[in-house]
Amino acid sequence: MTETAVSGLASGEKTGSKSEQAYAAVKARIVDGTYSPGYRLVLAKIAEDLGVSVVPVREAIRRLEAEGLVKFERNVGATVSGIDPTEYLYTMQTLSIIEGAATALSAPLIDSVAIARARAVNAEMRDCLEHFDPVRFTALNQDFHSVLFEHCPNPHILDLVHRGWNRLASIRASTFRFVPGRAHESVDEHEALLQLIESNADADTIEQAARRHRAATLDAYLAQSNAGSLSAH
Repeated sequence: MTETAVSGLASGEKTGSKSEQAYAAVKARIVDGTYSPGYRLVLAKIAEDLGVSVVPVREAIRRLEAEGLVKFERNVGATVSGIDPTEYLYTMQTLSIIEGAATALSAPLIDSVAIARARAVNAEMRDCLEHFDPVRFTALNQDFHSVLFEHCPNPHILDLVHRGWNRLASIRASTFRFVPGRAHESVDEHEALLQLIESNADADTIEQAARRHRAATLDAYLAQSNAGSLSAH
């Protein structure tokens, strides 16, 4: 945690409640891998690091538990949740459907400014491939897709997309670490999606392309996991 972040926590009155700040700080460490699966979250130590009391940290941990990023183990306490392959499978399958729909509904509302912003993010992702940083790549990936689905006029679908991304938050930092080769394909598929939107392709074409894009990452991850499982026997 940087001095700036700590000082921001200390001045919680200006930037939000201390509980909210503690929540953001701990979640960020889970997402970027600082707190890896199984890591024991010692409230007193975290509170000391952030310059706050234990109370807001406890509240933050409870929120993270509700989101599935943290779990409580008997005689251990709060730990970072591990990767559940089944949960990942179901979440990615669901997200491919709802994000595909959200992107298709958003498409007519995405203007040239938004397209340019998405393309700039994708260019950063392409630059990131040279010295691959999976955490940064994943953050940029979310930024890119946010541009495409945030214009969705259906708030219920949009809420489901956000829930899906939140559910994946604890493992998305490591997804591309497991399948770095998939990152190159992902960048190319992003450009293809942008071209479909620019050319005013029909909603079904855009939705199917977005779904295939999400499903391809899942397929790559599962193939890698199965390969690792087989090699262990």
